[in-house]
Amino acid sequence: IAHQDKETDLSQSYNDLCLSVAVASFLRNSKVYPRQNPIPVTLSSVKMSASAATQRAGGVSHGSMAIKPPSHPTYDLKAVIKLALAEDAGDTGDVTCMATIPLDMEVEAYFLAKEDGIVAGIALAEMIFEQVDPSLKVEWMRKDGDYVHKGLKFGKVSGNAHKIVVAERVVLNFMQRMSGIATLTKLMADAAYPARILETRKTAPGLRLVDKWAVLIGGGRNHRMGLFDMVMIKDNHISAAGGIVNAIKSVDEYLKQKNLEMDVEVETRTLEEVKEVLEFVSGSKTRLTRIMLDNMVVPLENGDVDVTMLKDAVELINGRFETEASGNVTIETVHKIGQSGVTFISSGALTHSVKALDISLKIDTELALEVGRRTKRA
Repeated sequence: IAHQDKETDLSQSYNDLCLSVAVASFLRNSKVYPRQNPIPVTLSSVKMSASAATQRAGGVSHGSMAIKPPSHPTYDLKAVIKLALAEDAGDTGDVTCMATIPLDMEVEAYFLAKEDGIVAGIALAEMIFEQVDPSLKVEWMRKDGDYVHKGLKFGKVSGNAHKIVVAERVVLNFMQRMSGIATLTKLMADAAYPARILETRKTAPGLRLVDKWAVLIGGGRNHRMGLFDMVMIKDNHISAAGGIVNAIKSVDEYLKQKNLEMDVEVETRTLEEVKEVLEFVSGSKTRLTRIMLDNMVVPLENGDVDVTMLKDAVELINGRFETEASGNVTIETVHKIGQSGVTFISSGALTHSVKALDISLKIDTELALEVGRRTKRA
């Protein structure tokens, strides 16, 4: 995506933007949208068995893990995979495979990208193959975070045909969702610079860690994982506590009493609330680390947004705290918001409105490509 001017119009559609990711990957260090931690594209292959790819520390793959998943004290990724496989198999197993595929048949199947985008879920795919059959051999021509184009063969799995087909849909369900999240995150992260893009807790139930992992793979940052790792004082807390200052005081007292060390964020909705927070903290010791500026991006009738209020809030805070813009964040508006001076921009759309990236796993790739070309997906 060519960004020669900081006011580049980002109103083109999401699909058009996806087709431009290839160019964007070469402009990660451009003047307008430099990437602090660029994700390199690799053309080398990574070969391993599913079992070799998985280290026994929590069942998390490290063999081709370009980007590690975020941490969570209770989340069991292996259990999530087991549940996904179990809901597919039911109490009978794959009756079609048992009817049509000899149990001892060996095949090779290839991963095909049917859209341009950022691939994610490769390390997770290896974990799934490991659970289904540790003897399966996996080879990748790309790694998590790399760009793939429509029609590209970017991976291969070989071994027992029955096992590969059993794993196929679960692998693709995770990879397609994660790749869709990573692709949109990449676009938003580049457009938001110098602000950093965050997701929210608006993730699919049971897939919190997976969705947030995909955001990291796409070049975004993680917001709090859940209710346990950061204090986030939102509107309902403020109302119940009797005001924004009372809420901050209560948090400070609670953290001191429990001897807890963690970041504290407070949501503000008006410039008056921002001033109220700043007046309180100027004369008090507080654990507050970040101020959220919620819905201070005002949509206009012409489709543009007015960020005047957001800029005013940032100027009032004047670097004393991290700032986070929230509300009315889209691919069309994120660049303008990013130029306002905020530290972070959070977008629930990264995970709650994900458009899956079309990926397939095919034994007969020639026929698959022929059909893909006919349907303009290869």
